[in-house]
Amino acid sequence: MVSSFNLAMDFKDSILQFASRVEKLLPQIQTEEATKNALIMPFIQLLGYDVFDPFEVNPEFIADLGIKKGEKVDYAIIKDGEPIIPIECKHYKENVDPHNSQLFRYFHTTKAKFGLLTNGLIFRFYTDLVSANKMDEKPFFEFKITEIKDNEISELKKFHKSYFDIENISNTASELKYLNEIKNLLSNELTNPSEEFIRFFAKKVYPSMITAKVLEQFTPITKRAFTILVSDLINERLKSALKTESVITEPEAGTTTIAENVAEQSNIETTDEEKEAHMIIKSIIRQKIAPGRVIIRDAQSYCAILLDDNNRKPLCRLYFNGKKKLIEIPDAEKKLVKHEIQNLDDIYTLSDKLLIASSLYI
Repeated sequence: MVSSFNLAMDFKDSILQFASRVEKLLPQIQTEEATKNALIMPFIQLLGYDVFDPFEVNPEFIADLGIKKGEKVDYAIIKDGEPIIPIECKHYKENVDPHNSQLFRYFHTTKAKFGLLTNGLIFRFYTDLVSANKMDEKPFFEFKITEIKDNEISELKKFHKSYFDIENISNTASELKYLNEIKNLLSNELTNPSEEFIRFFAKKVYPSMITAKVLEQFTPITKRAFTILVSDLINERLKSALKTESVITEPEAGTTTIAENVAEQSNIETTDEEKEAHMIIKSIIRQKIAPGRVIIRDAQSYCAILLDDNNRKPLCRLYFNGKKKLIEIPDAEKKLVKHEIQNLDDIYTLSDKLLIASSLYI
């Protein structure tokens, strides 16, 4: 029996691996149908549903909309014979706009409490928080797959077949909706503050009447104040981390301090290929090691895949910056041996060697 911890870790890894592949697929996707096949159907599969079983995922699901008969929605995820999530799809270049959406018209005709509108990049989940059985104009949950964050993966996991619970999602939908709206509002105000926002702070610190000239003066001051505040918060977090690290007077051989890592990482950019290779390696050795323990740490000359983020426990090193792609894997004697690959799929041919490497530290 698979534990909920392993399922959660596997789900996160699968989502991140899929996300890393999406950008590469886009140039080959020319139609809405291709969007469905390359982006949306694989996404539905990641939620644990069998896209080839019409009792779980029904394509071109028919619903009667008032006097209109035979109207269709692109997909409907089915449970106990009833649609639970109708899905409308767009081409990935199209705007995801619910106002002219079939999904918006369709929502009230079924028992479904949630609807999904997506172009394969943007995923918007809707419910009926404002008026019962009428889809809200604003989604309660939205993310971009290529920029998905850990907290968004946690929310998305609730829609997985193994976790799906209407009451549980409904109970958190309202909080999630307003949390996201406030977060977006704050983000917009910090980058382009409104007159009301500036006036609020100006009245707190300026002793006289707030005139148009005063507001004009306080606009750059307010923006700069928040920029400095964010910068100070980041610096405080960094100082705290450095202080913790300084307690260890003599770092273990083969390890680096946080300060050294920060300095080194500032000139390093982990490529999409390295990120995808990391996901593949995690999927290979998960039978021996929990995926969450397999950490990627980039360096100037190579990208390391480490157990528990420990330089003394290398699972392999990726050399992808030269003319040849090389993977260096420790053998049974912990001697690092380089292996050439032509593409990322070739990593699977090294599965036995990666499993041996993972056994070295167990």
